Amino acid sequence: QLQLVESGGGLVQPGGSLRLSCAASGFTLSITAIGWFRKAPGKEREGVSCISTSGGSTNYADSVKGRFTISRDNAKNTVYLQMNSLKPDDTAIYYCAATTSFIAQAMCARPAVVGYWGQGTQVTVSS
Repeated sequence: QLQLVESGGGLVQPGGSLRLSCAASGFTLSITAIGWFRKAPGKEREGVSCISTSGGSTNYADSVKGRFTISRDNAKNTVYLQMNSLKPDDTAIYYCAATTSFIAQAMCARPAVVGYWGQGTQVTVSS
């Protein structure tokens, strides 16, 4: 089994920054891609950013390109999402997700292939 625990959410003003963390435990060597989804009220769940564990290829939603950066620390089994220039539209619950069968691009595009989810962390961008 694999467990994912997020941290780092909160309230921030527009233009501000936050860094989300996701600590993975369990069969972490089996992960092929890990990343972040978000769900806002009234909107579909969206793949925000994902990273492949082999090669480190990354994928970003168009809405966050140039503002968000995904990274990973293999020694700590942790993935990060640095979020800069935050906008009210970024307000959502952010979920860490992982798969043991697909690469980053495939996972971000298809939530159905995600095998493991974290509990979610709320990000609110408001003045």
